[in-house]
Amino acid sequence: MAFRGWKWLLLLGRQNTFAKAWRSRRGGPSLRWKRCCHWSAGKSLDPEVRAFLEENTEVTSSGHLTPEIRLRLLTPRCRFWREKPDLWPYGDPFWAIYWPGGQALSRYILDNPCVVKGRSVLDLGSGCGATAIAAVMSGASQVLANDIDPIAGMAMILNCELNHLNPFPITIKNIINSEAGNWDLIVLGDMFYDEQLADGLHHWLRKRIRIEQTEVLIGDPGRHQFLSHSIHSQLHKVIEYSLPEYTRQENNGLTSSIVWSYQPSNSLESC
Repeated sequence: MAFRGWKWLLLLGRQNTFAKAWRSRRGGPSLRWKRCCHWSAGKSLDPEVRAFLEENTEVTSSGHLTPEIRLRLLTPRCRFWREKPDLWPYGDPFWAIYWPGGQALSRYILDNPCVVKGRSVLDLGSGCGATAIAAVMSGASQVLANDIDPIAGMAMILNCELNHLNPFPITIKNIINSEAGNWDLIVLGDMFYDEQLADGLHHWLRKRIRIEQTEVLIGDPGRHQFLSHSIHSQLHKVIEYSLPEYTRQENNGLTSSIVWSYQPSNSLESC
């Protein structure tokens, strides 16, 4: 099965996997990610995993909205683009795709550094880490990347190295429905793909805004699950980007991606 077909399975699987992890509220992530990990600058990667990721991903900065950021991704030149999905030895590699919502968020932050400069930023569901990397490049005072897949955390460290950045802290656990600390800004892309997960995100983000006056930016290319959710009526459209042709082909013809503000403010105007 070509990876393009596998990528479609990933999108379907993502709906079930992350949603299941969120639903185990008190227990944190599902059993698959039961152990909580935390990476910080200076922590070394498992040499075997590093070697596998370096051998089976391609360093690329083309075909996406942010040519300034180099990332290790699965591309048509990678072995696993053509292999059967069950031959991949780790958890489903959602992080190996630069999803369009994350692209829009990263592009917006790079173009408008005042959104993050001198501020603390939580990147929820960080994946490849591109949006967290964009925040560091744009002068954020503190960045925490969050995902539920330990391999994503390792890939983020490799991607920091590619962009000549010291790795930012990375937490590997489900933090939805938990206290996540005080953040000036929370960013999340491509996370509204399951109704129950979307409900949980909506409740959790609303609580963060009410208690901590956190600002929230959401990136999404206009998937049905997002457009039909009740949170959509409470968002303010910040900017829309036309997707490059390569990203359109990867995402079944989606043509644009939008950054939305869940808490409109003058601070989100162009810098």
